[in-house]
Amino acid sequence: MNNGLKLLAVSFLCAFSFTASAQKWEHLADTPQMGWNSWNKFQGNIDEEIIKTIADAMVSTGLRDAGYVYINMDDCWHGERDENGFIQANSKRFPHGIKWLADYVHSKGLKLGIYSDCGTKTCAGMPGSLGHEYQDALQYARWGIDYLKEDWCNTININAKGAYQLMSDALRAAGRPILHSMCEWGDNMPWRWARNIGHSWRIGPDIWCSFDSLRVFPTYTQYSVMNCIAKNDTLRQYAGKGHWNDPDMLEVGNGMKNSEDRAHFAMWCMMASPLIIGNDIRSMSNETKAILMNKEMIAVNQDKMGIQGYHHSDVNGLQIWFKPLENGDWAITILNPTQKSLTYGINWQNFNFKDTQVSDKSTDFDKIEYHVRNLWLHKSEGKTSKENRVERTITVPSHDVISYRLIK
Repeated sequence: MNNGLKLLAVSFLCAFSFTASAQKWEHLADTPQMGWNSWNKFQGNIDEEIIKTIADAMVSTGLRDAGYVYINMDDCWHGERDENGFIQANSKRFPHGIKWLADYVHSKGLKLGIYSDCGTKTCAGMPGSLGHEYQDALQYARWGIDYLKEDWCNTININAKGAYQLMSDALRAAGRPILHSMCEWGDNMPWRWARNIGHSWRIGPDIWCSFDSLRVFPTYTQYSVMNCIAKNDTLRQYAGKGHWNDPDMLEVGNGMKNSEDRAHFAMWCMMASPLIIGNDIRSMSNETKAILMNKEMIAVNQDKMGIQGYHHSDVNGLQIWFKPLENGDWAITILNPTQKSLTYGINWQNFNFKDTQVSDKSTDFDKIEYHVRNLWLHKSEGKTSKENRVERTITVPSHDVISYRLIK
């Protein structure tokens, strides 16, 4: 028996050692995953040199130390399957192979992610994983892969829950902890059934680089930042430690206004969304770097309570969002989705509420004076007041945010 057939036999033996109800690898995403993905900037034009130099930049820019540890190759890394059905990398684009690349990425203190699809082919027409789930999982484990993004193209007459459960079982059987990012676009409402199958699930269509414009094609649609926020607004009860609603990757640094990038990033932090960078970090501006490396906002996203933010109210065109944090703290972001600057007088007594949906935490502004920390200006701004009065007046520019941490 040749080595390929031996590996195939091992994969099937591994498969039978797990039941159909085997669960995902635990504790890989107790907080939302952070990293970089190639698609938003490079689409299918990826190769070994791009991934290698991105890994270098993750270290030199300080992004790794800020928490961004995954480098994820999206569609088009693939070659063909070998005579035994095992997927291979495109040898022209990845001449040293994926194992060599994973070793390089790991040497930088980072982790390598890869992409596949539940169907017969990927969205770009590369070999999909249908019928090869255990082989692919075994190959990824042998290569040293740490993250799998699994797409949903070319899946006619396939049951979504069954397909993703199959790959989840295969990843466990392969023996290497691999984070499972489900990219099913929300078609089959994965938030209702995927908690024990994947670590995150896409809630809607692909994002594109627009703050508030829906992009419609004959056969598919792309969401803007605001479309993603609106969809995720209805799903907070399904998110938590190890299972996150994913409104898609970040478009920060890809062409929107600086204010829009800031609002985009702030809201992904408030919504406890995966923070997967999608720009070319090798040449990003200082403004983009400052947004992506805002450690105070990242701390809101990575808070160990793992609670998705709450859209409390709309006031005079502004959206008011709260997120309960550790140690009795709260984050609040005031989002201006309109085309003009808006001024608002904050009376903290208007925000006395209990988060009965998820956390059972109360703001108790009538009982507690919180220290107010501006998370974009990085400075303290006094305390909240227990009195029923306007305590501060703010102006939020168009397509921008003001974010505070309220420290108990």
